[in-house]
Amino acid sequence: MSGSTSLLDEVVRRTAGEASVPAVTPTGADDNGPLSLPIEEDFRVGTMSLAWDADAERVVIECLEVGEDSEPDEDGEVTPSPDASMLRVSLTGAAARAFAKRAGAVVAQGRPPCPFCGNPLDPEGHVCPRANGHRRR
Repeated sequence: MSGSTSLLDEVVRRTAGEASVPAVTPTGADDNGPLSLPIEEDFRVGTMSLAWDADAERVVIECLEVGEDSEPDEDGEVTPSPDASMLRVSLTGAAARAFAKRAGAVVAQGRPPCPFCGNPLDPEGHVCPRANGHRRR
């Protein structure tokens, strides 16, 4: 989540500390509780945007669904269908710092990448596309 911390750092820099964004995650804002399981997706995110709403002094994250039938145009851009699902989240600066810290910790605990293709290694084995579908461990 370095993008969100970079955004927050830039807001602090550009406003000379006047915006309601803490320079670090505030004490007590950490969220280290367990994730609710099972984790079930509502939709697959195809496009994600991250912005600062200066009027509301909040970080805005928008996630737009990509459909299975969506295909990239000549520039590689995928145009979502008009009925695509969208998730919009608005966070205070302190909540965004805490979220970025938690997300970084979760990602750091993730599966190691395959040295051959870079995709995450599955504990039961890995069907590597760079090895023409042969399993690698």
